[in-house]
Amino acid sequence: MISIGKLLPPDREAWEGLFRAYIDFYERSEPDEMYDRAWEEFQAGTRLHAFGARLDGRLVGITHFLTHGSTSAPDTEVCYLQDLFTAPDVRGKGVGRALIEAVAGWARERGCSRVYWNTHESNSTARRLYDAVAENRGFIRYQIELA
Repeated sequence: MISIGKLLPPDREAWEGLFRAYIDFYERSEPDEMYDRAWEEFQAGTRLHAFGARLDGRLVGITHFLTHGSTSAPDTEVCYLQDLFTAPDVRGKGVGRALIEAVAGWARERGCSRVYWNTHESNSTARRLYDAVAENRGFIRYQIELA
């Protein structure tokens, strides 16, 4: 049975292992300080939020998310699901779906009008799940890195 909940202080090491694997998957490199800062934000739970998925007591998936205002939803906030990662050995067992559903429930309880996220076009494994649980509206993301 999959259980979803907030990340707790004893989850730090397992969370970081999963988050580092996520960063590696996208062929990025981040300084150790980024992991420390993110963990502190998740523990505070004010600006950035995180859930963990446990299977048989083991942390096997993580998601990070936040809310923000929107010009097209002026009376509510929207929820951006920023990161989602599951351990490779549990993929296809419902962990990713359970994490998405938990974020959607959390956002719904807070009156958000929608949950959205991005993924790389080459991430076919994740896209199979995303196509089953959400609508792809065809947007392409552009980004400018600011030093």
